[in-house]
Amino acid sequence: LTEGVTPAGQKLSMGVIRATIKQYGGYIELSDILELTAIDNNLVQATRLLASQAGRTSDTITREVLNGGTNVQYAEGQVDSRANLCGGSTTDSQNHYLTVDAVRRAVRYLKVMNAPKINGYYAGIIHPDCSYDLMSDPKWVNVKTYSDPDGIYEGEIGRIEGVRFVETSEAKIWKDDTCPAGLAVFGTLVLGAHAYGVTELEGGGLEHIVKQLGYGDDPLNQRASVGWKGMRAAERLVEQYMVRIESVSSYSATAAAN
Repeated sequence: LTEGVTPAGQKLSMGVIRATIKQYGGYIELSDILELTAIDNNLVQATRLLASQAGRTSDTITREVLNGGTNVQYAEGQVDSRANLCGGSTTDSQNHYLTVDAVRRAVRYLKVMNAPKINGYYAGIIHPDCSYDLMSDPKWVNVKTYSDPDGIYEGEIGRIEGVRFVETSEAKIWKDDTCPAGLAVFGTLVLGAHAYGVTELEGGGLEHIVKQLGYGDDPLNQRASVGWKGMRAAERLVEQYMVRIESVSSYSATAAAN
């Protein structure tokens, strides 16, 4: 600033990111005979299964969008492609598993990009097969050592290098012709705040739908059903606020793609 002189102001620029919203859903049909003869409450059992399906569907939609991001790090950065993540066998010393150094490298990138944190940490989404390798590191901090147990995320397993890791079997796995021969490659996401967004469509949230015997074209009251539907879309908002670490694991030989 110059003393006594008001400088020119700055302008805020804005952009629009568009996403196509799609509707998803599923249902289970229940017969009158099943309801009369079954020991268990089939409506409750069907609702539990469909709730799991709805949640995993939502996760999968978001997962596929996030794992299409442009910022990719192969293990600790020793190789430059997915195909080169393994030396050729699951016992090869050149297999590149997820390590603390790999996490540290991803965090360095986010810090350089000034990616904002989420309550003081970056968030990591990790597959159980990768967490098995990462948690072998003596520097790993387990959730049991947290001083604030009330602040633990659902599914959280621990933290390292400023990243709080949430474990899920829905984390991305590739096993195709882009991978080392016969081995699965895992994607571990490290995210800052505002890296991506999902739909919040009024009236388009998850809906649980129960139809009693006799609904629709059912003159003899033979069919009931329970189902769900919802609308969903996800988009990456700031590519610089997310890193995808690709690595193999101790279980790459037996893991299947998702």
